[in-house]
Amino acid sequence: MEFSRCLLGKKVLQPFKLLGILDVENIPCARDSVLYGSLGSVVAGLGHFLLTSRIRRSCDVGVGGFILVTLGCWFHCRYNYAKLRIQERIARDGIKNKILYESTHLDPERKPTTDKNSS
Repeated sequence: MEFSRCLLGKKVLQPFKLLGILDVENIPCARDSVLYGSLGSVVAGLGHFLLTSRIRRSCDVGVGGFILVTLGCWFHCRYNYAKLRIQERIARDGIKNKILYESTHLDPERKPTTDKNSS
């Protein structure tokens, strides 16, 4: 679902916001968390209804399933995202140091040379 508005003759796509506050297009992990949460709510609510035939309690279980699955997926995805960002930063710093110290006397991979003639 794409919403667009015309700005000086150009179409500008507005981001899709869930409940008007959660921009699921630009926030990492938001889209997957909401999708898995809604699937979890359907499974939990329908499963509880098939077992007990209690409509109101099944709706409550569905809402609880949505909250639990959404938060679980959110925290798991954000943890992996943060871990990936840290690994990228470490690799970037390593490449920067490699470029900076390559072919200098501070290069840790450079083998020390000893002159036999200059004693």
